[in-house]
Amino acid sequence: MKKILTLLLLAALSTFGQSEDESQIKAIYDAALTKGKAYDWLNHLSNQIGGRLSGSVQAQQAVDFTKVQLDSLGLDRVWLQPVLVPKWVRGTPEYAFIETSPGLTNTVPICALGGSVATPPAGIKANVVEVKKIGQLAELGRSNIEGKIVFYNREMDPTLINTFQAYSGCVDQRYSGAAEAAKYGAIGVIVRSMNLRLDDYPHTGSMSYGELPVPERIPAAAISTNGADLLSATLKLNPGMKFYFKQNCKQLEDVESYNVVGEIKGSRFPDEIMVVGGHLDSWDLGDGAHDDGAGCVQSMDVLNLLRITGYRPQRTLRVVLFMNEENGMRGGNKYAAIAKSIKERHVFALESDAGGFSPRGFSFDCSSSNFDRILGWSKLFEPYGVHSFKKGGSGADIGPLKNDEIVLAGLRPDSQRYFDHHHAENDTFEHVNKRELQLGTAAMASLVYLFDKYGIVIE
Repeated sequence: MKKILTLLLLAALSTFGQSEDESQIKAIYDAALTKGKAYDWLNHLSNQIGGRLSGSVQAQQAVDFTKVQLDSLGLDRVWLQPVLVPKWVRGTPEYAFIETSPGLTNTVPICALGGSVATPPAGIKANVVEVKKIGQLAELGRSNIEGKIVFYNREMDPTLINTFQAYSGCVDQRYSGAAEAAKYGAIGVIVRSMNLRLDDYPHTGSMSYGELPVPERIPAAAISTNGADLLSATLKLNPGMKFYFKQNCKQLEDVESYNVVGEIKGSRFPDEIMVVGGHLDSWDLGDGAHDDGAGCVQSMDVLNLLRITGYRPQRTLRVVLFMNEENGMRGGNKYAAIAKSIKERHVFALESDAGGFSPRGFSFDCSSSNFDRILGWSKLFEPYGVHSFKKGGSGADIGPLKNDEIVLAGLRPDSQRYFDHHHAENDTFEHVNKRELQLGTAAMASLVYLFDKYGIVIE
């Protein structure tokens, strides 16, 4: 009888705890959809500040704005964490055309890749060699590449439902394509934009020359998907055609910038730190609304929603707006280095860097024991359309915090439209749906609440 009464008591306590969690999560969602600040903050970041390229005036304006907003929430502490960041500038707009015969040209949309060198002042015009993979360069050999422009034309795989997987499958041509082509004597590189749809928006993104000496570096640009298809078709019909492009970008000396950090001190376990964040910098072609203004304002609003609902975190909760994710990862690395140097104990970190679309779930980098506990919470999210809980990646900026103890998580919204806007001119505020953004914030705040209330499993 005593054993039966004990089991009944445990069941009752479990039911009570679940009911309490359901009520708190409902309160979080209600507050997000009626009193959330994320959309208004994003409006200002996007429309009053704009693209926030690392080291730019706009990036500093974003630092100043978000610090003021965090100060207004009445947090226990708000501060700026200095970090030295690269400063690359695009210069005047890029220009390119396909020349099928002398004087007969078709202009195509291009943009310089982040970190690229400029073309000579008069631009570059040369024959083109098209490849699908970097490995094809070795097959062609120097004799077929030297003095030409290499055109990387590998598409994102449309059969992959996970669009981030499709992106990962071809982004190497953007990141390493110029460094590899230069080894074979190419004088420039054109890369098909990482985009699943056909349009006229070239998509920029980070590229690297590796250890290639500065005098040997060649200019690299992205071409829109429509432009890539036109270039490929023209090349098949007229192998002797030429491509011209001109860009004026430049790498300057590193400058000082900041991570923006806000904190609510834990009421019971102040030495256990939980982080929620996104990256404050963006590319300069649009206004960085989805990538990653959305993640920043959602992370800020997580603290606001917990405050509105009257929940006082047991563990120290920080929002961190990381600087320089796009072209250097300096902010994430600096935050982790400082945390390690002062022996802070981080137990949980959540990043939003996949756009402001409808939340579908989370991915986790954690132990099996912690993941089993997470799966036990999945029913609490089902009423809100959040159903996917998977082990996998988390986020670039929180990755440097990884150790054997911490739980790392990434918000996973519906990704089907994300790469339509990623790193392009149309990553703008009007393409973010207010309700979808708010639902993502609520999902994040709910996960933070559960980890704060129950802690992590120590193995």
